[in-house]
This record gives sequence, C-alpha cells and structure tokens, in this order.
Amino acid sequence: MALGQPTVGDEELAAVAEVLRSGWLAGAGPACAEFERRFATAVGTGHALATANCGSALQLGLTVLGVRPGDEVIVGDYTFPATGHAVLHAGATPVFADVSPDTWCADPAAIETLVGPRTVGILAVDVAGQPGDFDAYRAIADRHGLWLFEDAACSAGATYRARPAGSLADLAAFSFHGRKGITAGEGGALVGDRADLIEHARRLHSYGIEPAISREGAEGLPIPVFSEAGHNFRMSEVQAAIMTVQLDRLPALLAARRAVAKRYHEAFADLDGVEPPAELPDREHAWQSYLLTIDPALGRDAVALYLRERGVQCTFGTYASHLQPVYGPQPSLPVSARAFASQVAIPLHANLTEQQVDRVIATVRDAVAASGRTQE
Repeated sequence: MALGQPTVGDEELAAVAEVLRSGWLAGAGPACAEFERRFATAVGTGHALATANCGSALQLGLTVLGVRPGDEVIVGDYTFPATGHAVLHAGATPVFADVSPDTWCADPAAIETLVGPRTVGILAVDVAGQPGDFDAYRAIADRHGLWLFEDAACSAGATYRARPAGSLADLAAFSFHGRKGITAGEGGALVGDRADLIEHARRLHSYGIEPAISREGAEGLPIPVFSEAGHNFRMSEVQAAIMTVQLDRLPALLAARRAVAKRYHEAFADLDGVEPPAELPDREHAWQSYLLTIDPALGRDAVALYLRERGVQCTFGTYASHLQPVYGPQPSLPVSARAFASQVAIPLHANLTEQQVDRVIATVRDAVAASGRTQE
C-alpha cells in the first residue's frame, strides 16, 4: 500500500494536451502566468512565482531578501534539509532552532535565544503540513528587525488562525513534489505581497532577465540586458497546466486527507506506546504526512519493518537537520532529535479507500503488539 499517491486524471491529461497544441512548452509562459494568478489568490498573497521546485523558491527568496555570506538565518530544525541547504547556497549559515513537542515546528522560545548580531531572518517550516506559531515568530522578527520566511512546502490548504499558509510571512515557498497535497510530480512556488521581491525573483529565475513572455507583442526587436546572474529555476508550461487543475481539486483532496487523518486519530488514541500527531485548535492541517511517534521501548524501526513486510509502506518522519554532517558540528537539539529517532510516517493520500485505511490501522496495531511481545 502506497505511502503517498497523486490524484490525477482526464482533466490533467486535457490540460497537458492543450499546452502541447499551443506550441509553448518552455517555462514562464501563459500557463505559468495563469497558475501564478490563481495560486496567489488561493494562498492569500498579492503575487506568486512558479518555480522548478521548492528548493529553488527558497533560494530565490533568500537572495531577494538580501541574504549574503556571513549572515545567519534561524531555521526550524525538523525538516527535510532542502531548507538548510538553501541557506548554505545563499552563502549564509543556518542556525537550527529546536522544535515544539506538539507541532515539531520551531519553538519560539528557542528562536529567541538564537538571535545574534549576524542574524538577518527566521525561516520557519510548516512541518508535515501544519504551520507553527507565526504570531510569535512575527513578534520576534519585528522586535529584532528581522525578516520572516515561511517554508510552506507541505502546507497548501493549511491555515493558521484563519489565515492561509503562505500568507503568514514576508515570503513563503511551496513544493509540488509527488507526495504533496497537490502535485505536478515536481514544481514549486514563491509567494508574497511585495511586488518588488517577487519581480526580482522572477528575473533571477530566468537567468537574470525578464521571461520571454514579457516581450510578446513588443514592437521592434527588444534585446534583454543581463544586469545580474540568475538561474534557470522556471516551472514548465506542462507542469503549470497540471497545477492549475490540481488547484481546482484542492478542496476535495484536503477533505479526503483530513477524513483519513480523523480515522487514524480515532484508531490510535488508545494505543499504548503510540502517540498520534496533534492538530492544534487554531490551525487547519494539510496532512501531507501522518507521523506516529513510537515509544522507544517498542522501537520505531521494528514497527516500520513489520509494516513493510506486510505491504504497508512507511518511512521515517523527516530529518533532525542539526544531525546531518553537511552542517558541521551543531549543539544538541533534543526535541527534534527525539522526533527523528521515534517517528514513522504511514500511508496518507486522497486515494485511500475505507478498506485500505482499515488495513493500515489493523497492521499498525498488530505491529505494536508484536513489538511489545518482543520487548517482554
């Protein structure tokens, strides 16, 4: 049984066919422009830029925010290392903050202790699809004159105090990887309210010049001038067409994921040795992943092996970034390290049937029972 699975069909095929017939397949064309317009509206921001992936959106965002070598950026620790990598690619140093034990998002108290003379901003991650405490993050940022950047890779459709994920910071970056709630296989977006930042990122995502669509219909022969070095971080037109259809599907996909999460909550609430994830009452979770915390006495790896041997795909939660050697020696962050050592992600996607959910639940309960017997 698949850990994650995209929901695609005839509508996506029709959208791709329309792009193929149009003759414009390269990135940053009319399909991208339409998706950007609609995605900005969906996440409550003034502007959006479609990108090759979330990593490129993060890197572009840090660049236009002015991050330079020698700067420090505070990063929520429990995250796929693309977050910390983006800081490294900007020439700066990621300073990892330990996380709250309920959401596994950056702990505001931990962030406060890390602000120093070289700190320029806070990069806060919506772990597994649930935003952290962005009002507290904003208060810290404002108090110290820092920018705030939301890594919303997992959280399209999530909310924090009735505000959409993506609208909670100066900039936000999304992922449309195959395991996300809406997907084109790959892809990403950078969103925000400041037109100057998004337009600067738009130039940088096309090698440092305005995309070709900006010259459509111009008189004469406009020749772009390169004033700074950029990248090819563009989303293709095919991906953008798929993403526009996926955006239409988003409410139904979220409802399906939330229904599965509710079933899991009910099934695992009384299961000794297993802690279901928390959804805080002032938030709506996007449920990109459902992470169970397994008591060390049972052994997370033993539970995972049992599931896999019986055809139920699973994986670890995500990374305690400070433990990855690419970042060099780091101070201990115990909450994040415990989550890294004890969490397992079980199947969660919009295509799961009731029978499949029943099977996952039964197999998890059997795995816990078997691990408990092994420890006796």
